[in-house]
Parts: sequence; C-alpha cells; structure tokens
Amino acid sequence: MRFELPTPFQRILSKEPYPLLFATISGAHLYGFPSADSDYDLRGVHILPLKEVIGLQTGSETREISTEQEGIELDLVTHDVKKFMGLLLKRNGYVLEQLYSPLMVATSPEHDALKEIATRCITRHHSHHYLGFAQTQWRLFTKESPARVKPLLYVFRVLLTGIHLMQTGEIEANLRHLNEKFQLTYIPDLIAQKTSGPERAVIKEGDQVFFEGEYRRLLQKLENASQSSILPDSPSAGADLHDLLVNIRLAAC
Repeated sequence: MRFELPTPFQRILSKEPYPLLFATISGAHLYGFPSADSDYDLRGVHILPLKEVIGLQTGSETREISTEQEGIELDLVTHDVKKFMGLLLKRNGYVLEQLYSPLMVATSPEHDALKEIATRCITRHHSHHYLGFAQTQWRLFTKESPARVKPLLYVFRVLLTGIHLMQTGEIEANLRHLNEKFQLTYIPDLIAQKTSGPERAVIKEGDQVFFEGEYRRLLQKLENASQSSILPDSPSAGADLHDLLVNIRLAAC
C-alpha cells in the first residue's frame, strides 16, 4: 500500500544522500490509531556506496532527522543495509515491523527479496522483545496521572502483536486488524478515544484496575504462546542475507 507523506516531508525524503532500499511508516499510523496530530514515524534502509564501506572514510550506518512542519513532526531513521540485516538476525521486533509495514513510502525489488528471506529470521525468542516492550509501556502508562490512552494502546498492541507472531509466525502491527482475531471488547473504545481526540487523551477514572488485570492476563498469554510456539530457536537466513548484501553493494558501485 502506497503511503503519501505530506508534500513538505516528501521533499525532505527526496534530499536524502543515499538511495533507499525501502522506507515505511511505523508508529501510530502503522498501529491503526493515529490522531489528527500524530507524528509521522518513517523508518527505512539506505544503501551506502561501496567506497564508503571499504575505505577509511566510511558513511553513516544510521541517519536520523527530526523536523516539524505546520505543527506535525517527522521522525526519520534509516540504517545502512548491512546494519539492518545484522539487526534482523537478532531478536528485534522493531526491524521486522518496519520491513513488513504495508504503509510503504519507498520500495524496491531488493525490498521484496529481503522480505522473503527475513521470514527465516523470525524465531520464538522474538517473544522477549515483545515482553520487554510491553512491560516498558506499562510502566509509562502507570507513572502518569491522569493515565493516558496512548501508552495503554501501545501496551495492548505490543502484546497482541507478540502473541500473534508466536502463534502464526506472521508480523501484524495494526491493532484494529489484530483485534479482529482477539475480539477484546474494550479496544474499539480506546482507539476511538485516541483517534478522535488529542495525543494526550486520558482514560476514565477507575478503569486502571481492570486494565491492569488485562495486561497481566495477556502478558501471561504471550509467555505461554512463546513456550508452545513451533517457531525455530535461531534464524537460518544468514547465508542468503550475505548473498543479497553482496549483490546490493556491487550494484551500487
């Protein structure tokens, strides 16, 4: 699905010094609950030319840009293809979600090839990423007063993505789509609160006890899903990633 950035942000992206293997949308837009004032979180992979890889003066492995246009922020982060592949071989759910995001701003045949190979980077140990991320988001949710809807939605999005991944081996980061499977009755109301109001929308007073019970239930469900998952213990895509990287580098000469 082609995602159209606002024109000022398209101009910024067009000025990037390195070719992009891909660039996709992450954050609230990917998760299915953007507000009118949500930032654009753009993630991707750039390709360093061969001379900036093998020489003494090497290029940037990671490029970051944060800017604001008409009250809306753009947060752009790209990694060089080698660094990104290294992250794929670790238990890193972020890079998988970026790679498989359906909200594409830029793509390439190599993007398609990488997506095909990366299915063999997914392991049952990716559950640790989602368990840790959920616990971090829960702490953010509980330390604020009044408690906000946004971090709570992140908690449930992360837990359901992790459970779904352990059960199916598929990356799904959109909470609306996930809830078609999990049917949590409170999710549509939370999304409606978040999307119809400002980023700092808060939950109803007294609901925190209920949501804590749901958080702990789903956390346990993710742990159980990890233990029973038929996903492999380690990635098997290393050799194919190596070959793809070599071909990309040589083509960029």
